Amino acid sequence: MATPLAYLPAPPAVPDWLNKGDNAWQMTAATLVGLQSMPGLVILYGSIVKKKWAVNSAFMALYAFAAVLIFWVLVGYRMAFGDRLLPFWGKGGFALAQKYLVRQANLPASTHRFSNGTVDKAMTEPFFPMATMVYFEFMFAAITVILLAGSLLGRMNIKAWMAFVPLWLIFSYTVGAFSLWGGGFLYQWGVIDYSGGYVIHVSSGISGFTAAYWVIEHRTLTNLLWNLHVPIPLPPQNKTGHVSERSIYVSGRCPVGRRTQVGPRLKTDRERFSPNNILLMLTGAGLLWMGWSGFNGGSPYTANVAASVAVLNTHICAATSLLTWTCLDVAFFGKPSVIGAVQGMMTGLVCITPGAGLVHGWAAIVMGMLSGSIPWFTMMILHKNLTLLQKVDDTLAVFHTHAVAGLLGGILTGFLAEPGLCRIVLPVTGSKGVFYGGGAVQLLKQLAGAGFVIVWNLVVTTAILHVIRLFMPLRMPEEQLMIGDDAAHGEEAYALWGDGEKYDPTRHGSTYPVEGIGTWPAPNIGARGVTVQL
Repeated sequence: MATPLAYLPAPPAVPDWLNKGDNAWQMTAATLVGLQSMPGLVILYGSIVKKKWAVNSAFMALYAFAAVLIFWVLVGYRMAFGDRLLPFWGKGGFALAQKYLVRQANLPASTHRFSNGTVDKAMTEPFFPMATMVYFEFMFAAITVILLAGSLLGRMNIKAWMAFVPLWLIFSYTVGAFSLWGGGFLYQWGVIDYSGGYVIHVSSGISGFTAAYWVIEHRTLTNLLWNLHVPIPLPPQNKTGHVSERSIYVSGRCPVGRRTQVGPRLKTDRERFSPNNILLMLTGAGLLWMGWSGFNGGSPYTANVAASVAVLNTHICAATSLLTWTCLDVAFFGKPSVIGAVQGMMTGLVCITPGAGLVHGWAAIVMGMLSGSIPWFTMMILHKNLTLLQKVDDTLAVFHTHAVAGLLGGILTGFLAEPGLCRIVLPVTGSKGVFYGGGAVQLLKQLAGAGFVIVWNLVVTTAILHVIRLFMPLRMPEEQLMIGDDAAHGEEAYALWGDGEKYDPTRHGSTYPVEGIGTWPAPNIGARGVTVQL
């Protein structure tokens, strides 16, 4: 019987090494991961915050997605998955040339050798083009930065965020990705991170928490030079013979109008930051949950049995975690919380990620029970009793839902990784969890890998933010924080008074106070930026 026309080779469009099924699944999985960010997290961020921050929060995610793509193909991809430059970093370069993108995908640094130099596992060479690999891995890089943004919603200067995204991608994300996935020293050593528990979630959680700590001051280069006692010449006098008020030095302090502004979000925002649309928030959360099928299902780089196991385990763990978190809410607070259920879903998805294709279904249930309870404890109990956690304004509790849950998943994978599944996916022969006789060595590897990711992200994120704040404030000024989207973007999420009509107290006559305190501004101030607390 003749081979059907559709399955005949047709070079160069279908070279011998191309597996159409693997290529189709990998592009589908990549798109599912992309939908988690666009529109998933854009919708989630825009709806889980107060109305006055809906546009700003959604735009932070939108901008990050676009910026990461450009810097990914210009330099980032090959730093994360290219030839080895350092034990923790690849050689940067373009991922744009046709010859590069249409050849068979490979990870050139991924060959694993025994101590005597013989090959243990050959270089990873999936049966699809390099263009598919670049596209797939971009989606992971983008969602990592967007998850980090959850710690900074409602106060970060949007211009500082625009500078932060490419710098963090290049100097932080690519290091973790190469070290654990691209053939770096943690990959070669046998640290298990199936789909990003460390590379994505621990890094975004730690970096988000670190950034939230530092985004507390409105400071410019002038402030820093003044505090370092560097002489700064005054500007020319104006027509009246006086120096501008913004440049007058008062009693040895910073210039008026440039004083350091210390603090997280506004006090009223921290105390009451209720979602502006819970139903829309659930829509974003649903896209995030369903998109995780591609997140974990695409990580083997082929449509094999490990991919199927990973997808099923992903949903088992997420459902178990959601139910566990909800039961704890009912037991301690007397009622279930929809926001709590979303947080439980998230911690379950994060926890299963480092071991999704490596553990049994019963293990996924165990991981779900722990991911629904341990992060719940750190968020609801521990957070209220530790000064550092209270001091840092982590807007969406990314530290708990990603750093804690990702670290938990990595440790549990060290216990529960099944040898047969490990042989399918992992580069190091003999990898297995403690429960299957792996001993304490694998657990120590998991802890060491987490330690490297934590320290690197803490140090690099701090350095990046300190460089940025030499040139611009990290935090919005107080007047923008009071107003929100209208001050930051000149746009608002909802037109509450008609078809795009702005609020006017002289005509609409509302008695609602601004930020819950006092009365509306006088009519001559205008309505720009006034927020109705629903």
